[in-house]
Order: sequence, then structure tokens, then C-alpha cells
Amino acid sequence: MKIKWWGHATFTITTSEGTKIVIDPYNKDLPYQTVNDKADIVTVSHDHFDHNAVDLVPGSPSIVRDTAGYSDNKLKIKGISSFHDEKEGNERGENIIFIYSFDDIKLAHLGDLGHPLNDDQKEKLKDIDVLLIPVGGHFTIDANQAYEIVKQINPEVVFPMHYKTGILDLPIKGVDKFLKHFDEDRIVRVNGPEVEFSSLPFEEKVYVPDYVK
Repeated sequence: MKIKWWGHATFTITTSEGTKIVIDPYNKDLPYQTVNDKADIVTVSHDHFDHNAVDLVPGSPSIVRDTAGYSDNKLKIKGISSFHDEKEGNERGENIIFIYSFDDIKLAHLGDLGHPLNDDQKEKLKDIDVLLIPVGGHFTIDANQAYEIVKQINPEVVFPMHYKTGILDLPIKGVDKFLKHFDEDRIVRVNGPEVEFSSLPFEEKVYVPDYVK
């Protein structure tokens, strides 16, 4: 499995079979590089410009943008309903948490989750191996809320996302406040945008890749 962070909440997941899943592609209003991976599947957590630019993704992918998800003989995608804010969507609308099951791995992308998990959501996420979680606050949960969710889910691998970088001009925080919750030996600072896993670590690790340049 390979996980590539393009920036913001956008990732390419490549399975061992070579299937490419692009998650939450942003449009050209963000300063990051346009996604150029030819996708087989694109998932969209919610219909905002920085998450739904499916027309910019190369290929002729299947588009998944509701909780019904997707399934074939090697990949299953399920959606969990959630909200973009703490007022049941009245401020920013709905959000979908997607769970991707492949290669004996369960990976979750929380989209722009804007509230703590309820009991039903926690139950559905209890056996997640890899967690992609927003940490920047303002539009989503903040660093402290994200850390509480990490403790509840207890994944082996965590990728923080949706945080401020040196080229992003949005009113969100950087990643450091989230990382302060972890011992330094649990943090893996990646030289580049992509991490390849032949197996998962035996203890929780937080991976911080560069965005694609």
C-alpha cells in the first residue's frame, strides 16, 4: 500500500493490486499541485471546492460521493454520515467519513469532520488500522479534538491533514499543536509526499509527509 499526500485533505491511496483511489481532490483555488494520478476511484466527503474537484482528476474513475460506497472483489468502501460542524450541519452541511477495506487493511478518511464522534461512529471506526484525520481547526475539529479521536480509535498509523502549511492561506492552524500530543519517537517526518507500507507498525505512529511539490 502507498499513501501520497497532495496537500489539504487530498490523498492518493494505491493498493497492492495497483488500484488508485483519489480522496477529496481540491480545485485550482488552492496553491497545491493539481492531482495528476490517473484514478480508478475518487471519493468525495462533501461538496466544497477544496474537496470535490473530480473533473480535474485524470482517468475515467468511478465517483463515490454518498454513504452507499463502492464494492468489488478486492476493495470495499463504506460511508458514515457525519457533519461539517458542531450544529448538525446547520453551518457547513454534511460530511461523509469513508472507510476503505483492502489488502487486509482498514483505512478511514474523516473528511471535514466538525464534531466529536458519537457512539455509533466510534463503534464503526473501532478496528481502523490507518486514520487520515483533520487537525487544523476552524472549519474542522481542532488538534485537541483530533487527538481525542485518535485515542478512541487507536489506529496503528495516523496521517494528520487539513492543516496550514507555508503556502496555504486559510484561517486554520498548523500541524505542530497536534504533534505535541505525541512522543517524538512516535512521529515519522517523511522526506517527500508518499509513504509505502509493506506491513503496518506494531505501535502507533504519526506520519507527516511533505505535500507534493
